[in-house]
Amino acid sequence: MTSIATTRGSDYACLSRQVKQAGLLRRRPGYYTAKVVLTLGPFVAGWAGFVLLGRTWYQLLVAAFLGVAFTQVAFLGHDAGHRQIFATRHANDLLGLLNGNLLVGLSFGWWIDKHNRHHAHPNTEGADPDIGEGVFAFTSAQAGRRTSAVGRLMARKQAWLFFPMLLLEGLNLHVAGVRALLDKSRRHRARPVEAALLLVHGGAYLTAVFLVLTPMQGIAFIAVQQGLFGLYMGASFAPNHKGMPILSADDQIDYLRRQVLTSRNVRGGRFTDYVLGGLNYQIEHHLFPSMPRPNLRRAQAIIRAYCHEQGISYREDSLLASYAQTLSHLADVGSAAHSPARS
Repeated sequence: MTSIATTRGSDYACLSRQVKQAGLLRRRPGYYTAKVVLTLGPFVAGWAGFVLLGRTWYQLLVAAFLGVAFTQVAFLGHDAGHRQIFATRHANDLLGLLNGNLLVGLSFGWWIDKHNRHHAHPNTEGADPDIGEGVFAFTSAQAGRRTSAVGRLMARKQAWLFFPMLLLEGLNLHVAGVRALLDKSRRHRARPVEAALLLVHGGAYLTAVFLVLTPMQGIAFIAVQQGLFGLYMGASFAPNHKGMPILSADDQIDYLRRQVLTSRNVRGGRFTDYVLGGLNYQIEHHLFPSMPRPNLRRAQAIIRAYCHEQGISYREDSLLASYAQTLSHLADVGSAAHSPARS
């Protein structure tokens, strides 16, 4: 657990003025019009190819293609969730529901609630749902609370299990969204709409798969498509914060430093921008969540220079280095899951 000293909270206002003066918070309708077409085009083409190819094991190649296409559609839903695309909340929510619930099969409302809590308290114990109790232990305290033999073994081997377990992340996201919709204790203003869209997605997806393919081919298709979707999603989000400082619930730190010091950028060019859906500019995104994706690259120079002036560590690594740091952190934390002492 890392403790970071209290600092001034006015520095963010100075940075924000620079970013606004550069026009980097303005909507980019032309970019997003093209992005929607270029994202949904491959998605539709993938399903068209699936129908035309028919009953064959070569459909596993289509499944892999659709695993990538699903993730790119989800990235677009991420942008809509942060109000990056349209000026109004209603328009962004509509696109998010269509992308998330209907096309990908994820609850947009559940994800927004979870993701907003993460943005408010990144890498903060007890507040960030992305490092909460779950399959993986992200803090020594979590690893130490593993009491069962299986739990302790999982924690000790979690660095080795991390990427293989991401193959199940797609299933986990589907299930978590459905559970949230079924939980009547949760406030959910669009529950009927979300539930209807998820039912349409699930019904159309399963009908198409098992109408075109044999049962064995269909099961294999779903395993490959959903497995690669989960792996791609998890591998895109993992470099952002894993292995970065974890704050305790009582850490007093201003917004600027909270967002920068717990985030990591991934170094790369336009191809990296596309593959990671702009998430490689995690520092810029966390400081200005509503900034349109194409403006993040331009904002980087301003924000990096400002952090240097303020003496704030600005972390940027290659994708492979970020994965190595993630796995190293998981291995270090997992070592805390010792077998109970024998009397």
